[in-house]
Amino acid sequence: IQEEIFKGPLDHQLRSALRYIRNNFITEKIIKLPDQAEARRFFNYPYIAIEEALVNAVYHRSYEIREPIEVRINLDKIEILNFPGPDLSISADALKRERMVTRRYRNRRIGELLKELKFTEGRSTGMPKIHRALAANGSPPPRIETNEDRTYFLIEFPIHPEMLTAEVTEQQQVKAYVKAQDEAYDQAQVKLSETELKILHICQKRAVGNKEIIALLGHKSLGGHLKKSLKHLQEIGAIAYTIPEKPRSRNQQYKITAKGHSLLTSK
Repeated sequence: IQEEIFKGPLDHQLRSALRYIRNNFITEKIIKLPDQAEARRFFNYPYIAIEEALVNAVYHRSYEIREPIEVRINLDKIEILNFPGPDLSISADALKRERMVTRRYRNRRIGELLKELKFTEGRSTGMPKIHRALAANGSPPPRIETNEDRTYFLIEFPIHPEMLTAEVTEQQQVKAYVKAQDEAYDQAQVKLSETELKILHICQKRAVGNKEIIALLGHKSLGGHLKKSLKHLQEIGAIAYTIPEKPRSRNQQYKITAKGHSLLTSK
């Protein structure tokens, strides 16, 4: 999980956050159509909608509450969360219809600043503007969530449906690559004793119990060194119980795991 925190004057935070989102998470797809001169173009998320939602969050949040505005970027959606929610003067019915018009504003001076910076018009035009941008891009409508006490406000933007498969697959591939690299690094750092390697080779053929391991290694009993070796192999995930829900079962055996196989091939 990657986290970015933006600090400084309010306008600087807003510009930096928007620039970061636009440069790192907004992508365009172009589809050339047969027998048509003009290609189809659309974005995973229309930047105008994200910009308007974040500006609204800055405008309408309470600066008496220490909780920051959160922008969560997932594989298939972007969420913007701020505290508190819409003013109680806006009815539940109006919220359902997303007609959030109020005569009471929490931050008039901030609204004036945002208007001066050309971020907002200050006439309750935010939601209509968001819907127009989403419709023009062919994106689904946003999902809005709050509670009866209006302690928070969450707006969720689903990814454009035609970007979902390609974008999610690409991000999953990146995650899988990073995970593989991490695992390779971890395996390179693992130190196995001669006894531990012998145990892995025994378990590689079939699942075995304590008595068989003791006999195959030429020991007389399950001594301290052998116990430590088995415990270490379990702790690093190289071997596992065949009956994990009953660790003390007399039928308990050890089996090699995928990580155990990888460790053997890397040694």
